[in-house]
Amino acid sequence: MNSWRTVWRVGFAPGYSDAGLDALRTGLLADDPDLLQGATTQPEPVQACLDWPAEGACPIVYGAWKGDGLQTVGALEECFARSCFEADMRLGEPAGSRWLLNWIDDTPRETVRRVLLAEVDRELERRAHADRWECDESWDDRLAAVAA
Repeated sequence: MNSWRTVWRVGFAPGYSDAGLDALRTGLLADDPDLLQGATTQPEPVQACLDWPAEGACPIVYGAWKGDGLQTVGALEECFARSCFEADMRLGEPAGSRWLLNWIDDTPRETVRRVLLAEVDRELERRAHADRWECDESWDDRLAAVAA
């Protein structure tokens, strides 16, 4: 399994709310131009802009913005830092979140959309059937087909 995928599944996905995952799924499906690569937020999180309303967000905080109601650049920047810290703690690796962040920023947008959407769907399915979920090979086979 790819390092970024492990970071998503173990580090970040558990920290997403259901509403956040739904919002991220919608943004990925629609290719929302507000879903950013290469930046955490738009405008950038500099001191002068922290109270400004967000106009765009990376996949790490897009769900918190569109699904959970965080509105300002500062709130999203704080959410990003907390999400990365919590992901690193779940992974047991300092700065382990970098594998996912680098993949998001360095991979072509269409690939990120397609493959991350499959991962979001996998997590939503896992949550919907948590009482009987087993990560069987069929999910991994389907995800491999999407990634190809």
